[in-house]
Amino acid sequence: MLFLVIILTTVLLLLNLSVIFSLNKIFADDDKGNDIENISVIIAARNEAENIESLISYFIKLDYSADKFELILVDDDSSDDTFRRMKELTISMQNCKVLTTKISGSNGKREALSVGIQNAIFPYILITDADCHPGDNWLKSYTVKFGQGFDLLFGIAPFYQHQNLVNNISCFENLRSSILTFSMAAIGLPYSAAARNFGFTKRAFESLGGYSRTKETKSGDDDLLLREAVKHKMKIGIVTATRSFVFSETKKSFPEYFQQKARHTQTSFHYLLKHQIILGFWHLLNLIFLLSPLMIFVNPLIGLLLPSKLIIDLVIVKSTQKKFNYKFSAIKILYLQIFYEILLIIHFLNARFTDIKWK
Repeated sequence: MLFLVIILTTVLLLLNLSVIFSLNKIFADDDKGNDIENISVIIAARNEAENIESLISYFIKLDYSADKFELILVDDDSSDDTFRRMKELTISMQNCKVLTTKISGSNGKREALSVGIQNAIFPYILITDADCHPGDNWLKSYTVKFGQGFDLLFGIAPFYQHQNLVNNISCFENLRSSILTFSMAAIGLPYSAAARNFGFTKRAFESLGGYSRTKETKSGDDDLLLREAVKHKMKIGIVTATRSFVFSETKKSFPEYFQQKARHTQTSFHYLLKHQIILGFWHLLNLIFLLSPLMIFVNPLIGLLLPSKLIIDLVIVKSTQKKFNYKFSAIKILYLQIFYEILLIIHFLNARFTDIKWK
């Protein structure tokens, strides 16, 4: 039994060390290249009237020549005055278009994004959400990366950290998923991206048939488009440059949080098989360690698995969290890691057996 404990711990340790190595490599990459400059920013907004002013002010104050980018805002069948506010606040912006779509949200925001992309005049597309706050180097970082010949790009999208439990859980989950997402991408196995920090060439989007092959779920316009790009062997890159992060707030209540996580988890059911197998193995291994105290009656040595895992998790999070703009104390890391593993099961069951609603 001691031999089994040592083997399992060694496997978990080696996998986590490979994660650290992969992340160090991509964050050390030099983001120098030819700046392609011209880029179209597409934002689909549904009932975002209260966030529009902050969003528009970012692009008005942006230190980037107005003739080198365009902003396309698409009202996604809002029931508030989002459209009016967008028109009102952008009236003086020569590089901004305000569009609208009345198609229902049965396909999430895909239809609204498609309207924006169809009306884009530049060959490079960058997407975010109306309630997000991009860093001041966001456009520049993407144009440099596009200049290196990438078909599809995605960047880091942290949440703002606060002190309440919903926020802490959401931020920690975002950190853990980002660690896994970016380390997998670093070894050539990209499987997930955040739509609030996402870009692609218009040519690549059209060659994939737009969002036509990504409609298995209401969400997933990001992950499933990435899946199609992987299937078609497109060149996929990561944007990790300083001040290119896109920030947003977490959900404020547990019902909202669980609904959002159910949508995201449902999308994972449609990942490529190889990604499902890798992720399934990773999470199963971690669950074996987490639930090991239940097997102490078989052999007391099994009880060593959980503390071994928590020590490894503590080291991994402490050594990588700053890269993703997070800061958790050792105590928080320990209990949030346990919450994280348990909530993975809850999210899976919630996504599988409950009705998922679009906002």
